[in-house]
Amino acid sequence: DKSMTSNPRTAIGMVRPLHYVLVVSDGRTSESEGLTLYQLAQVMQDAGCTFAYNLDGGGSSTMWFNGSVVNNPTDGHSSGERTVSDIVT
Repeated sequence: DKSMTSNPRTAIGMVRPLHYVLVVSDGRTSESEGLTLYQLAQVMQDAGCTFAYNLDGGGSSTMWFNGSVVNNPTDGHSSGERTVSDIVT
């Protein structure tokens, strides 16, 4: 059921070896409803990914780039980053 609901999502996909796409979508706000898993899969396919992996979503959907958060993470109740147990570096 949750896979068909729009939510914040994070994914990594491989276009070819050593060439990757990272996607994060915000959600649960008036500015962004998020993506369903089907929509996320379509984004990855449109980006040319041959393999893709859905990472933890919801309030854990935070993307850092060059030392700064580049999206607006929220869990629907509060805004800001959430502590997570692991990351992709």
